[in-house]
Amino acid sequence: MVFIHDTKTALTAVTDLVNTLPGHDDPDTLTTLDEFDAFLAANPYSGAVRRDESELEAVRRIRPRLRELWDADRDGAVPLVNAMLRDGKALPQLVIHDGYDWHIHATSDDAPLATRILVEAAMAFVDVIRADEYDRVRVCSADDCDSVYIDYSRNGSKRYCDTGNCGNRMNVNAYRLRKARESA
Repeated sequence: MVFIHDTKTALTAVTDLVNTLPGHDDPDTLTTLDEFDAFLAANPYSGAVRRDESELEAVRRIRPRLRELWDADRDGAVPLVNAMLRDGKALPQLVIHDGYDWHIHATSDDAPLATRILVEAAMAFVDVIRADEYDRVRVCSADDCDSVYIDYSRNGSKRYCDTGNCGNRMNVNAYRLRKARESA
């Protein structure tokens, strides 16, 4: 599975954004302007970015809507993606900037950041749906984690997110359980 640069970048950003939602015992990690700045440093967006409280709140409000993409299957994601594109008044255009080759922007640079994030995420999910790779849109399999991820592994076998040590923790738990059964 190979996605072009802008698709993978948008998928990474939306995954990072969704994973700021509170879950299980994890707190909301997008509540302050400092946390917002850290998100934007890791996931830069072209165009106008105000970095103020109202922009932060607008971005926070779209997170549950984006999270729905991980709760849907491929066919169920289509109306969600179409609604995001429609609500963002998407008008795809080829652009080139900042050393990146031709890629698609579907909103103007002066559209609100939350709108641009929503539309870029929707455009990335269009590629996932069209490539018939929706089975790689996953929620972590760890018992105590509900973080989301996109499985970029070659054979599509990844089961745990990268937000914590879920894979290591679950492997250690399984090992300890096997050892306990062997010694019982």
